[in-house]
Amino acid sequence: MDPIQATIEQMTRRHFFGRSGMGLGAAALAGLMGSSARGDASAVGGLPGLPHFPPKAKRAIYLHMNGGPSQIDLFDYKPKMAALFDTDLPDSIRKGQRLTTMTSGQARFPIAPSKYKFDRHGQSGMWVSELLPYTAKVVDQIALVKTVWTEAINHDPAVTYICTGSQIPGRPSLGSWLSYGLGSMNQNLPAFVVMTASWSSKAAAQAIYNRLWSSGPLPTKHQGVALRAKGDPVLFLSNPDGVDAVARRRVLDAVDRLNHHEYDQLADPETQARIAQYEMAFRMQTSVPELTDISHEPKHILDLYGPDVHRPGSFTRCCLLARRLAERDVRFVQIFHRGWDQHGNMAGDLPLQCKDVDQATHALLVDLRQRGLLDDTLVIWGGEFGRTIYCQGKLSRDNYGRDHHPKCFPVWMAGGGVKPGVVHGETDDFSYNVVSNPVHIHDMNATILHCLGVDHRRLSVKFQGLDLRLTGVEEHHPVQAILA
Repeated sequence: MDPIQATIEQMTRRHFFGRSGMGLGAAALAGLMGSSARGDASAVGGLPGLPHFPPKAKRAIYLHMNGGPSQIDLFDYKPKMAALFDTDLPDSIRKGQRLTTMTSGQARFPIAPSKYKFDRHGQSGMWVSELLPYTAKVVDQIALVKTVWTEAINHDPAVTYICTGSQIPGRPSLGSWLSYGLGSMNQNLPAFVVMTASWSSKAAAQAIYNRLWSSGPLPTKHQGVALRAKGDPVLFLSNPDGVDAVARRRVLDAVDRLNHHEYDQLADPETQARIAQYEMAFRMQTSVPELTDISHEPKHILDLYGPDVHRPGSFTRCCLLARRLAERDVRFVQIFHRGWDQHGNMAGDLPLQCKDVDQATHALLVDLRQRGLLDDTLVIWGGEFGRTIYCQGKLSRDNYGRDHHPKCFPVWMAGGGVKPGVVHGETDDFSYNVVSNPVHIHDMNATILHCLGVDHRRLSVKFQGLDLRLTGVEEHHPVQAILA
């Protein structure tokens, strides 16, 4: 359906009369200018006028390391810390910053240098820890931002913040905004798909809630659809016993007539969303099983991803499915990998977490690139905050723990819209404060939107008296230094 017509049809009568000048004017302008005024001609269901400018990426894959990966042990090499082992973090560095209740009561804050070796890699000479040998092979494809920061210091508000732009639940997620603004490029699969991978460290992990892929006040058809590792890939995908496809179709046709009757009576846009979701669910009964069947993948591709690709629910399997979703033009895929919350036993847990994701991440970039998909697919890797240079709990040369640290942490991007092989920003010798080019998480989300052709200031929805947008009401900007 034409997106302008769809927008007008989904308005209530009050909205129609309140916005009729704008709606009819836009329709007239589009009629005069042709399809070029309506954005991406291959997409269905987006807003009129989007994308705002030619996008470098058509789709995105977000790899979220939930729990807060330790930047000091992975990407932020701090060699001077070795000489300061077990000395107190200077007050001039800490600067009275907020601490969590897990370490605020400590008698001292002893410095814990990373026990892992770092080396330069690629033509870019990017520093990478020995824990990420596969990622080190593709550093010339990534843009590393070392100076991302957030106001949130605890997991639930922090991950809610980076996914939805607010620490308070109820706002639309990044994937929902992209579905709402740009529409879908595949009518047999959702525009926004989520996977929650298993993890190898035995430590308890933070809970993941479906509000992280919620559509908030946007129509519910824009919320993320979760793929599961066990049973039906999507809940209730299979027909009940005794119900075949023909009977299912008759039921949906009857429900469709009832929903259209309700819409004629009440003009509730959510009724239109329900109709669209029922139809999508019917088409997914064919498309999802085909998507999740990797038996026809070539052996060299399965070998590229590694042995965990054969284990349903693993991060590796999720990355292969993300590539399969990308080649089917799914707009946004998000993979959550839990277990990155190393308050203690860094030496035991962190290597396991890295092993879960390292080869798979490398394989995803290589696979996308050799299929010609990386040029117009944006891949993002990061967590919700970083870790402290000081130790939480018992400190030794061989093991230590780290508390949450929101003032600097790394996020990298690769693919459509970003420069390859660049490092942006710098932290102090303690990886505690930003000394150049700070990047707020709203700036990161503005950058992601920019790569997909969206001006973050112009994508909004009326909600509770505000023009609600992903990047809030304060001034934020895409990180121009990493944009291609």
